[in-house]
Amino acid sequence: MGMMETVGGASAPRPPYVRGLPLIGSLFDFAKDPARFFVRCYREYGAVFRVKVLANTYTCIAGAEAANFMGTREGKECLRSREAWQPLVDEFGASKMLSATDGELHKELRGIMKRGFSKEPIRGRYNEMLAITNASLERDWKVGTLVPVVEAMQYVVVDQLGTVLTGSTPREYVKDIRTTILYILNVLVTRQRPQFMMLMPEYKRAKARMFELGRKMVADYRAEDAARGGVGKPEEQKTLIDDVMEAHKANPELIPERDLIMLMTGPYVAGLDTVANTTSAIVYAVLKHPEVLRRVQQEVDALFARGPVNEDEFMKSLPALNGAIMEAMRLYPIAVAQIRTANKDFVFAGHQIKEGELIYLGTSVPHFQEEFYPDPERFDIDRYQKPRAEHMQVGTYSPYGRGHHTCLGKSLAEVLLAITMAQVFHKLDLEFESPGYVLKTKTAPTPGPAMSFKVRVRGYRH
Repeated sequence: MGMMETVGGASAPRPPYVRGLPLIGSLFDFAKDPARFFVRCYREYGAVFRVKVLANTYTCIAGAEAANFMGTREGKECLRSREAWQPLVDEFGASKMLSATDGELHKELRGIMKRGFSKEPIRGRYNEMLAITNASLERDWKVGTLVPVVEAMQYVVVDQLGTVLTGSTPREYVKDIRTTILYILNVLVTRQRPQFMMLMPEYKRAKARMFELGRKMVADYRAEDAARGGVGKPEEQKTLIDDVMEAHKANPELIPERDLIMLMTGPYVAGLDTVANTTSAIVYAVLKHPEVLRRVQQEVDALFARGPVNEDEFMKSLPALNGAIMEAMRLYPIAVAQIRTANKDFVFAGHQIKEGELIYLGTSVPHFQEEFYPDPERFDIDRYQKPRAEHMQVGTYSPYGRGHHTCLGKSLAEVLLAITMAQVFHKLDLEFESPGYVLKTKTAPTPGPAMSFKVRVRGYRH
């Protein structure tokens, strides 16, 4: 492991360049499979290197060293998030967002939204969430049909998040949300597509609809609040929307009116692509391994045979399913790398990083390292059980990102993923579109199964 130190001097050498093609650099390798590209570079160049992609040069910090650095005080001082996400803030006409802030402001915003993104809103509602998921599956996963998995999972996500975070399920806006996210992340955040695409009519229509949804959510809240005489809901009934709107009323400088549309629709921006990609990867990985499918089905069938689920025992009673979820998130990480800007000159692993440089932090590299996960390409759902507990090695498992920007909805996502997959494998008898199907993946805007991935619903198991 390389040692990290923060110094202002320039005596340390600059990071080495990764060999690439003339003019385009590492474009193809970077775009095709960024997770494994970072792994190859780490093995050849070490924990820090520079990558050329067309006219751009990116400094990359990778491995467990990067993951651990992000969690330190040094990492917090040396890295900032604003530049990566500010274009999204500007596109919404807002003043700030959680992902684009650092320091005390980030801490303050995180505090406002923490409860709404935690498991608290679904306490006492696991069986309700299972029923919502079941209804979504019955609506979109018809027997005898080929189901486009990622798209169908996006509807499941909207049904769940809408109920938990906002109190409504705006299914009619799913395609608009998906299109808006696609353009914003591809063009403004990850910069994988040219700027002129923001002028496309398809994007402009979708963005207008998404703003319409945000305004509707604000108006609905205010109408309900007026009907209650301005008296807030009981704590146990509050959603993220209540927390945000109450913070706006209490401190309009911190949460100004111009930020409300982005904050209202934020859960869908944060969850639609990421959760749908993850659940789709789990479907593929489990179907690809029949022995895992049998274990998962036996486990979830036994769970539902006992009647309504006991929340205190729910996660503990699903070791095979949770192992499959964690293993799919290791092999198909959404957070392949986090984008930051160097906040000042510093030295990392013996190499000089300069203030203002755009940095990719390849925290998923350890997911594919033999020294942490023996036979790392093998889908092994028992890695996470004691005594092995391979994911507990420091800095080696980062499916939700790292540092003070770690996914705010991590604990909620863990439960919703288990609820979704338990219902999928209990209810549905699925098969691939063709025998021996090998998953096609996409990297834009976030890594995951391609939209073309389909499964056939042979029947309902229960």
